[in-house]
Amino acid sequence: MNFNPENYSNLKTIIRRYLLLLIRGMGMGAADVVPGVSGGTIAFITGIYEELVNSIKSIDMEAIRMFFTGRWKSFWKHINGNFLLAVFGGVVISVLSLARILEYLLEHQPILIWSFFFGLIVASSYVVSRKIKEWDYPRVVALVGGIGIAFYITSVTPATTTDTFWFIFLAGALASCAMILPGISGSFILLLLGKYVFALQAVNDRIIVDLLLLGSGAVLGIILFSNLLSWLLEKYYDITIAVLVGFMIGSLNKIWPWKETLKSIMVEGEIKPLIEKNILPTLSNMDDRVWMALLMAAIGIGLILVIELLLAKKPVKNP
Repeated sequence: MNFNPENYSNLKTIIRRYLLLLIRGMGMGAADVVPGVSGGTIAFITGIYEELVNSIKSIDMEAIRMFFTGRWKSFWKHINGNFLLAVFGGVVISVLSLARILEYLLEHQPILIWSFFFGLIVASSYVVSRKIKEWDYPRVVALVGGIGIAFYITSVTPATTTDTFWFIFLAGALASCAMILPGISGSFILLLLGKYVFALQAVNDRIIVDLLLLGSGAVLGIILFSNLLSWLLEKYYDITIAVLVGFMIGSLNKIWPWKETLKSIMVEGEIKPLIEKNILPTLSNMDDRVWMALLMAAIGIGLILVIELLLAKKPVKNP
């Protein structure tokens, strides 16, 4: 077989694209496990948000007909299957591996990790806002509205809710919608609905019925919501982006590193904070950790700016 440099170059481009997609998916998976950080934010930061929304949207009746009539190659191309496989493959890998490390760090070094996330979201809010070329009154109103909605959601006290099948299904649907919304975490929505511990127990104890209800709700919710988001981005791009940036800014309320616990909850034999309020570091607690926290926030900001610079210089094109 003759060596073809052009084929080799194309293969390198394809491998590079899907490896980067896998890594981005891993970032989304790690974020979605933590109440307060959204996988949608990571998708936005890394430049795959619109393709992700449009790919999920393509799982429609036409795709279902293709699948059940054996036109699997057409089905896979129609739903942008390679893209979705790489991204959600990364999500699964992360949930099964990196997320455990992240949870450990959040338990033992919460201020440093939340500071890093805070820096990430501050910088990414700025980067994403640059997609809007001209700010006018409607766009500013959309931004402020998004900030207000996210701030309110992240301030609401978690509820005690029913365990009936319809509500579990609804919780899965609402959580999956939040997963692709920058600034609003799916796991935090489950926490607000009183189903975060329920979902953890379903996963850890392999409760099949509960997993099927949550999972089927999540699939339906994310497909329906992606259609709405895709339509909004197509018809009202700047307004939608402004609202999403507002969600990211408003979510900083939840991610503020210094907190005081007002109420706790027992999760798998461990006491976890349920209701918290933000506090400022004072002279009495301004030790080395404060400066380390500022450093971690700076690293988060720097990471986003570097990613933005790299993506601007070397955009990864579809093969």
